[in-house]
Amino acid sequence: MSVNRPAAVVVLAAGEGTRMKSRLPKVLHEISGRSLVGHVLAAADELDPRRTVVVVGHAREQIREHLAQIAPEALTAVQEEQNGTGHAVRMAVEDLAAQGVELSGTVVLTCGDTPLLRGSTLTELVAFHEKEGNAVTVLSARVPDPHGYGRIVRDADGDFTAIVEHADATPEQHAVDEINSGMYAFDGALLTSVVQRLTSDNAKGEEYITDAVALLRGDGHRVDAWVAEDWQEVQGVNNRVQLAEARRVLNDRILRDHMLAGVTVVDPATTWVDAQVRIGRDALIEPGTRLRGSTVIGEDAVVGPGADLADTVVGAGAAVRETTAEGAEIGPGATVGPYTYLRPGTRLAERAKAGAFVEVKNANVGAGSKIPHLTYVGDADIGEGSNIGCSSVFVNYDGVNKSRSTIGDHVRIGSDNTIVAPVTVGDGAYSGAGTVIRDDVPPGALAVSEGHRQRNVEGWTVRKRPGSPSAEAAQKAVAAEAGTDSDRHRADDKQ
Repeated sequence: MSVNRPAAVVVLAAGEGTRMKSRLPKVLHEISGRSLVGHVLAAADELDPRRTVVVVGHAREQIREHLAQIAPEALTAVQEEQNGTGHAVRMAVEDLAAQGVELSGTVVLTCGDTPLLRGSTLTELVAFHEKEGNAVTVLSARVPDPHGYGRIVRDADGDFTAIVEHADATPEQHAVDEINSGMYAFDGALLTSVVQRLTSDNAKGEEYITDAVALLRGDGHRVDAWVAEDWQEVQGVNNRVQLAEARRVLNDRILRDHMLAGVTVVDPATTWVDAQVRIGRDALIEPGTRLRGSTVIGEDAVVGPGADLADTVVGAGAAVRETTAEGAEIGPGATVGPYTYLRPGTRLAERAKAGAFVEVKNANVGAGSKIPHLTYVGDADIGEGSNIGCSSVFVNYDGVNKSRSTIGDHVRIGSDNTIVAPVTVGDGAYSGAGTVIRDDVPPGALAVSEGHRQRNVEGWTVRKRPGSPSAEAAQKAVAAEAGTDSDRHRADDKQ
């Protein structure tokens, strides 16, 4: 649906949220990978407004820091004292005016604690508002339990007449199930004028934006309410119970969208997926899986059961089960798990394997290479087709500095090895069980420990494993090294 760009979206986020009983400002509480206010801003962004203004008050600096990370283009207006919704809107309008901004066009008012709000709903609200030529359009909803909400009152023809607060409603009005969401589309010029007329002459001594609706209608302007299709979208979060309820609703919505797009989710009740996660067609998500942050799952991949992936890329056709991963890249056709921990900077190439009880950190593992089980690989580069034996440890930290190790192509590291960085193991090399590798191992050599010393048996792989990928890799590496030495000698002769 195409609508004109709104002049502004104003997000009310100044309240303390005392019912959350939290040191964290209410609008910064997180569900599905975004803060509450982050979800509202994402919905508002679909309108492509000329300006977005977030009204802040309580813990303003903390909220500003958060906005700088998630929506750096958003402006902030300060409500020093929480004197009502009308006062908050007036602060935003006056702040824009002080910057020389004239609000010409539609201004959308939203609440920073409504994470279920969809951008498509705001788009439809604005489209209805502009089509009808309204001065203000109230976003309303028909809810199962309207208790506590302001009611939308309509006449016999169904036309909007007023917003009546719950405490002021008659028994007949209490039966009305259409409620005021607290969100609106205003004509910007009229809003700029009417907020200056708001007073705090009421029981709470606050300025209410609902009074602006009544004033504009009293002036003879057209006022109406547009009913949201999904009432849950307008529900605010005021305590931890409602936070959990919203998280469940939003997660169900996210999973439904993925399933309709061709993803199989075996058990939606135990699967949690953040809003920004992308999943390819024909991927299979097994029970007990959590996909967080900017995680991307490729087509035909199998993730879970019991996977917890954050900001991780999983390639097409990969299989990842009972794995915790953060900031990792898992290549196409790779296999990971069970009980595997991939830490930031881990990159598994296509068909690589990180198996049971393996931890990998800041390491590159080449195509087809395997770290089958019970091994720690940290700060390392492993070539193609290599195998790291069971119970091996890459010792990357000397207590002061961290260093990297390099393992070549088609290397066979024996079981229970200790690779003490910095060290290089050449292509096609082997090591015996229990070896402590402190010195470089030439291509095709066998490294073994003799007492406290390391001994390299050169040429071992070609003699003992003829025709194997390791032997071929070693021969290529030796030939390349010999060619380099010949070039160096010829250069020396010329000198």
